[in-house]
Amino acid sequence: MATRYHNANTPYGSGDPYYNESSGYITPMPLKKKTSNWIKFGVPVLIAVIVAAVVGGVVGSRHHSSSSSNVSGGSSGSSGDQAAAASSAASVQNALGLYPTSTNSLYLIPIYPSTTNTAAFTTPTIHTTSDTSLGWPQDPFQPSNPSPTNVRPDRPRLIAPAYKWQALPQLIASNPYLRDWNDTIFGNATQYYNLPPVQYFMDGSSGILDNCRYVKERVKAWGYAYRMTNDTRWVDRTVQELTWVAGSNFGPDNSTKWNPSHFLDTAEMTAAFAIAYDWMYDALTSDQKTTLRQNMIDYGLSQGAHAYANSVSGDFSGWWAAPTTQGNWNCVCNSGMTLGALAILGDDTTGSAEQILGLSIPNALAGCVNAVSSDGTWSETANYWYFGTTGHAEMSSALMTATGSDMQLLTSNKNFALTGNYHMSVFGPGSLFSYGDHGPNKYSTTANAMFLYGDYYKKPQYILFQRDQFDASSDPWSMFWYNPLVAGAFWDGMPLDNFFDNSTDQWAAMRSSWTDESAMYVAIKAGELQGHQTHNDLDCGDFVLDAMGHRWAGELGSADYNSPGYFNSDAQDAERWLYYRKRTEGQNTILVNQANQNVNAMPTVQHGSTGEAQGSSTVYDVPSGSTAYWTADLTSAYNDTTSFKRGIRMINGRKQVLLQDDITASQPIMWRMHTNATVNVDPSGTSATLTIGNDTLVMQVLNPTSGVTISVGSATRFPNDPPLPDGVSDPLNPGVFVVSISLDPGTYSLQVLFNPQWPGMQSSDFKQPPSVAIDSWTLTSHN
Repeated sequence: MATRYHNANTPYGSGDPYYNESSGYITPMPLKKKTSNWIKFGVPVLIAVIVAAVVGGVVGSRHHSSSSSNVSGGSSGSSGDQAAAASSAASVQNALGLYPTSTNSLYLIPIYPSTTNTAAFTTPTIHTTSDTSLGWPQDPFQPSNPSPTNVRPDRPRLIAPAYKWQALPQLIASNPYLRDWNDTIFGNATQYYNLPPVQYFMDGSSGILDNCRYVKERVKAWGYAYRMTNDTRWVDRTVQELTWVAGSNFGPDNSTKWNPSHFLDTAEMTAAFAIAYDWMYDALTSDQKTTLRQNMIDYGLSQGAHAYANSVSGDFSGWWAAPTTQGNWNCVCNSGMTLGALAILGDDTTGSAEQILGLSIPNALAGCVNAVSSDGTWSETANYWYFGTTGHAEMSSALMTATGSDMQLLTSNKNFALTGNYHMSVFGPGSLFSYGDHGPNKYSTTANAMFLYGDYYKKPQYILFQRDQFDASSDPWSMFWYNPLVAGAFWDGMPLDNFFDNSTDQWAAMRSSWTDESAMYVAIKAGELQGHQTHNDLDCGDFVLDAMGHRWAGELGSADYNSPGYFNSDAQDAERWLYYRKRTEGQNTILVNQANQNVNAMPTVQHGSTGEAQGSSTVYDVPSGSTAYWTADLTSAYNDTTSFKRGIRMINGRKQVLLQDDITASQPIMWRMHTNATVNVDPSGTSATLTIGNDTLVMQVLNPTSGVTISVGSATRFPNDPPLPDGVSDPLNPGVFVVSISLDPGTYSLQVLFNPQWPGMQSSDFKQPPSVAIDSWTLTSHN
């Protein structure tokens, strides 16, 4: 895959597809206004094609039963056998190069060759060897009794200790992924070097978070370039940047310079200073260290101490540190404070570093580590997983390298070992199941925690999945969290279906392939409507559908974060629920009486799967009897509703999808779906053809009652919706249409069949399933 550099002409506001991935393939929300065109490099606009030859040819596929484990945490056998296996795997990897042949041009999802290679596309494994040309040597710092204030004697101490820098050049030479990432990071550093310092911009309630994360991204790239070359021009440019953001022309000329009222800003800027201080320690002058250290204390750590003291009382500036805060804020804020304290520990004579470490670690253990539920789902949204896990991984890694222990951040909640599976499952063939808010610009935030988690929890599939993603290439953390002894293909043995039953979210993902960009993918959710750090929507029953390389039913994502009351509450009467993208009408679900769902909903779910798992080939032939289904009792989410169950299932060898709603309501009912497709309703009103590009999907109402008609409208609020606050309007949704079906009060079984018009598939190949009440669904009920 070609090296991915900063491109000022990218269409993305941050250069991060997931910032503008608010609606899957639905047109993204307008970009936030900024004072400069800040772009994240590492994002190709055109398709990048691999130069390395792909070994093997197109071969028939095989499938596994998902009842067997699909991973190996390490090689078995003698040390000689293990070393030989590691050497063989490295040779195969070098011959193959990077697995993806390209990325799609919109969301940069890897595109895999239609091939099999029995030498490389095998069970995910982490080999072991003492050969330091292939794998990392053991850390020489092994304290017998680790303590937060007993740090390693050498520098750097944060995330990338000296022994790793010493081993890295040899590993880069022997590993195609590390070579690609190294080239990209140097390209990034060069691009950033010639840009002016980041300008101060207060973005309303979002503060200066973009500023701070962009500074952090720059510092990481420059720090990497310095450590790899010993060229002090990277140090000089870093000092210039940090002098600017601590100077009189950047924000208030007082202790609130880094905006502690929106503490994410303070935490991320402190982390940037910490990385510079630690990674460039040997090149900084004594005066420069003193200045950077004092900046961190004055604008970062002292503000943190105040926040911890005001988490549940006082001015509540540390609300993120309250015991009930278990989302990305707690992770990011504690991480920034921890990195800052660890960086200056031993040089700081004020006691600030020790004070912070005594606060940040127990606070993260009470909050951050509990943001992952019992099934691995992140408690906020799929996009906020990125922010939370980046903070958690940075803090865990920094503690491990600096003190010799993660201080239980990786062990106190065993469910963190499952969150990589959540992240993999929430990915469709072309985009995330992006329910709820999609968040601000990511900049220095990535999914590269997958590398750390995969290595620590012995989940090689996490590492293998993430190394092919676009954001792996531009982040120095990849270079140190990636275990180059990993081998195999993440998809070999991966179940096609994953179900997540924790009551907080309750969702499912079902697919026909892990490696086919044209695959069928359906994701659907229920879950509670409170307890998501006010990032969720009123969206029980919401779903997305991918097929033939398009998202046919998509998400709208965030509304305007600066809207009045947007984050104030998730109570039934909260202002948040006034905004279209947050209201039930803005989701792909059922409306009753055009009203929002009940925030006290407590759905229950059931599901089933025939249990197939993909094999080693990227070409997967779905068995004809393969199916999966998911049902939810959503009655508690609605008023004026006696009974409501929604079910979705794949039929006909996963080529068609049936969505069914069994409902009894005393007020009008409306079925709704948001799409970018052009929609043409046939004269009967019970069938519609959706078109995106040259591809079509036919949706059909089965067994329609008299008067049932499919309608098409705009993605806008109803005229009789409660009014928005004065002077406020919803973000526009250009190019988005709402397909709807309206029903009078009564009892119905509304069955909608989705038939993607697959190439080579004749009309006679499609099946019309029998009508079966949701309560009677089984794996064989629709045969």
